[in-house]
Amino acid sequence: MSRVRTRDLSFDLRAGETLLEGLERTGHAVEYQCRSGYCGACRTPLLAGRVEYPHPPLAYVPEGEILPCCCRPAEPVSLDIPVLEIKRQA
Repeated sequence: MSRVRTRDLSFDLRAGETLLEGLERTGHAVEYQCRSGYCGACRTPLLAGRVEYPHPPLAYVPEGEILPCCCRPAEPVSLDIPVLEIKRQA
């Protein structure tokens, strides 16, 4: 389980969940298209922490940014992503 801190919320990822899936589940505003690292639409700054990619993404990922659609935190991470709607976690 990995801890994720955003602009408005802190939560834990569930087992097997990508960062994008966790952000969606908790009501965060994340733009995306492909969900597999091809397009780069979900690129977002990583404020703190480190992520891992099970498979290297094809989209360009500059230093200090990540692709939430296809990565998992290797340690607690901080992102500057707003919540659109607070959702109750099941």
